[in-house]
Amino acid sequence: MSFYEIFRHFADSWFLLLIFALYLLLCAWHFLPRAREGVEQAKTSIFRDDDDGE
Repeated sequence: MSFYEIFRHFADSWFLLLIFALYLLLCAWHFLPRAREGVEQAKTSIFRDDDDGE
């Protein structure tokens, strides 16, 4: 097997699994209890320093 075939097999199997696990981790991180404060800040950040055009 050439280097390309070995690398392609790794990318098609293990790397795909790694990317999927990372995706699930990042999605679940949002719902952790300790992330609640950061989520609340992000939700209201667009209203911070709002002058209503004045």
